Amino acid sequence: MKGKQILVVDDEPKMRRVLEILLQKMGHRVLGAGNGVEALALFQANSVDLVITDLRMPEMDGIELLAALRAQASEVPVMVITAHGTIETAVAAMKHGASDYLLRPFDIDVVELAVARVLNGAEVARQNAFLRQEINRGWDAFIGTSQPMQAVYELIQRVGPSKASVLITGETGTGKELAARAVHNASPRRDNLFVPINCAAIPADILESELFGYEKGAFTGAVKERIGKFELADGGTIFLDELTEMPMALQAKLLRVLQENTIERLGGNRVINLDLRVIAATNRDPLEGVRGGKLREDLYYRVNVFSIELPPLRKRKEDIAGLVEHFIAKHGHSTADTKLAPGVLKRLEEYAWPGNVRELENMVERALILSGGGLLKEAHFLLEPKPAEIMLKTSSSLAEGSKTTPPLNQAVEDLEARLIDEALTQAEGNKARAAALLDISERTLWYKLKKYRPDQNPS
Repeated sequence: MKGKQILVVDDEPKMRRVLEILLQKMGHRVLGAGNGVEALALFQANSVDLVITDLRMPEMDGIELLAALRAQASEVPVMVITAHGTIETAVAAMKHGASDYLLRPFDIDVVELAVARVLNGAEVARQNAFLRQEINRGWDAFIGTSQPMQAVYELIQRVGPSKASVLITGETGTGKELAARAVHNASPRRDNLFVPINCAAIPADILESELFGYEKGAFTGAVKERIGKFELADGGTIFLDELTEMPMALQAKLLRVLQENTIERLGGNRVINLDLRVIAATNRDPLEGVRGGKLREDLYYRVNVFSIELPPLRKRKEDIAGLVEHFIAKHGHSTADTKLAPGVLKRLEEYAWPGNVRELENMVERALILSGGGLLKEAHFLLEPKPAEIMLKTSSSLAEGSKTTPPLNQAVEDLEARLIDEALTQAEGNKARAAALLDISERTLWYKLKKYRPDQNPS
């Protein structure tokens, strides 16, 4: 276990010194206080992982200290010190929220086991709290044996065991988070948390507190302290998806985290040391992001120690059959009758898949519903012609002198409307990202939505 910072509170200097020696031999860092008032001041000024306190002390005893810590909404574990004749008092303290107790005089092995048990329990509780948030999020292994995917697997295996920061690029829906998890699972950090956060999905004014956490009273509504994602990922990996959507001011703070391996919670002045790996991802060309003012150049070079580019589905079409089979099984319709009708796989392989694997999964799930779990026909997939196909059809009509050829302005407007629809689908409805994909301003996108899709709210 990584050494922790422990606050020892006892009004007897010799007793504090004995505990300090024992804990330091275990690899922990120790802060000492002679009473509860002094302990509170030290706790507020330092990052503390465990408090060990005597029960009987002047000014503020152990029970009062425990109550004061809980009043601050702190969940730090607390162990109480008691003599053999006052175990009942220790039990009473545990009813008030203490995690365990130590009997005096101390036995070295007993102290070591008790401290390890409490710290491990706190770590498990911290991880379980996070995993409860993730419980409904299933993550499947990569599917695909194509040459482009074999190259990705090799890169993951090479970088996994290292400590290097990783930058993953690829279009929306290619599986960037899945790749980040694979890197984490291939690393020595695999037994610690993998903490993902989507920088584009969280408002800028909230993202900072999500990453860094905050102290009680840091701002209106901060009724208790909160551990941020950086702190939560200590010992493990944090995955920053859509890095180019992070505000530039926050990118500067991220750069400092990468350089110094420390953070401070919002509203606090305690420096918290971290040991974490950062994996970032973007669906933009990162160098274009630098040139366009969306990504700090120094941050780009800091996170891009090792890069992995995920191929779009249209460049690994030989994997589509396996992916379809996987999604059929995943969504609970794997029966002898549930299969693709003749010719459908060829049509799926011809499709451009702007939404990549995510679009394929959604389309398979929809087809299963429409088919009732039976034969999956082309009509169940709603494979609309793509703009390239429309342009080819229009060109053919012009060449043949067809009387049904639409006027040029109408054809251009139809193509423009379809491109906007595709961009919005690829950006999952995020109009800022859709505008970036189209290389137009948000204002222009709003204008065109009002023109082509007046029933949609462009805001």
